[in-house]
Amino acid sequence: MRALSYAVIRLVLEETTRQLSRDVDVSELHTPEVNSVARGMTVSCATDGNHGKSTAQGAQLVGAKCATFVHSGLSNERIAAIARFGAQMIRVDGNYHDSVVQASRVAAQEGWITVSDTSWPDYERIPRFVMQGYAALVSEALRQLPEPPTHVFIQAGVGGIAAAVAGHLSVLLGDDRPCFTVVDPSRAACLFESARAGHPVEVDHGQSTVMAMLECYEPPLVAWHFLSRTADAFMAVDDEDAISGMKRLANPKHGDPAVVAGESGGVGLAALLKAASDPTLRGKIGLGPNARVVLINTEGATVPVLYEQLVGATPAEVTAKHIKPVKNRTTDGASSWGLL
Repeated sequence: MRALSYAVIRLVLEETTRQLSRDVDVSELHTPEVNSVARGMTVSCATDGNHGKSTAQGAQLVGAKCATFVHSGLSNERIAAIARFGAQMIRVDGNYHDSVVQASRVAAQEGWITVSDTSWPDYERIPRFVMQGYAALVSEALRQLPEPPTHVFIQAGVGGIAAAVAGHLSVLLGDDRPCFTVVDPSRAACLFESARAGHPVEVDHGQSTVMAMLECYEPPLVAWHFLSRTADAFMAVDDEDAISGMKRLANPKHGDPAVVAGESGGVGLAALLKAASDPTLRGKIGLGPNARVVLINTEGATVPVLYEQLVGATPAEVTAKHIKPVKNRTTDGASSWGLL
């Protein structure tokens, strides 16, 4: 989630440029002038875990203050992981959506800068900074892969990383871009339902999903703008699918290395396995034996106790099996490369 740290750095450099009335480059990030400006800035966000940690880490890096809004369902382990970067933790009754509303309201009152990859009317510039940070991941991945991918399955959530990856691959690869599938939790499938309707749709706030980092009920405008034009397919996976994906990564077959992926991290694999096991779905997206599939693991074991309950092994036990880059085989023989 370093994209949020990137956005914080961009905001600090932008404000320093404004105050000094000259262009300020990233090479000046740790100069007294930039540090002085950063100390007077407070960035804030609502989070399910990873977002808050990256924003707080970025603020700590540049010397800015950070206020993080956490909802009542967030585990103490995830809250502690954010707090260790020096963030002020503000608890909000309700779910993630409630924390987003509260964070926006308080930030406006206090003059704080909201750092979010969720967008809404009149709030699109900063989410674009976040998406630019995600795009760096794509460039790095393409340099490491032996061949360009033919397919990408990526988890959505608020859509920032999905939109950034889809858009950047389209720009870099043009007509040779891969078939791009966006994956939602079935209990929070706002992008899936929006694609079905042909316009942004807010879904009901029902039973929570184990994929907490992806629990988004309304598609952000910036993400929807990109994905409605660049995504080739949308899928929804159940909690059981996500857990099966975690277990598959932790206990791979055919001598492949083990991977620690959290409840939201392995959702791309869950969708790939679901598509690969269904001839109709395979045909619709052209997933054949020569496919080269890219998956992105966006979450480790952020709550180790829960991870052990779901997988049947501790993160340390799984990590001990990790030796080399991941290459798995789906049921139809396609290769999938995981980026860790």
